[in-house]
Amino acid sequence: MQTFLTVLLVLAAIGAVVALIRGIVIFLRTTAADLNGPDGVNVSGVRQNKMMRMRILFQALAVIFAVLLLLLKRAS
Repeated sequence: MQTFLTVLLVLAAIGAVVALIRGIVIFLRTTAADLNGPDGVNVSGVRQNKMMRMRILFQALAVIFAVLLLLLKRAS
């Protein structure tokens, strides 16, 4: 069980890093056209927010897996 949680923890951490990098790349590729999208929607901002939410999700999962792993090690 500890090995499984460790693998999940590593995958969640990798997911957080990937989401962070993708968000930064989207930010760097922002153009004036993206900022003034159709109907006044900031297309780049929507993409950046999506990546921010994914990063937060992966970080939360990593914290949960770390806590579970520590609880399992403490019990054994």
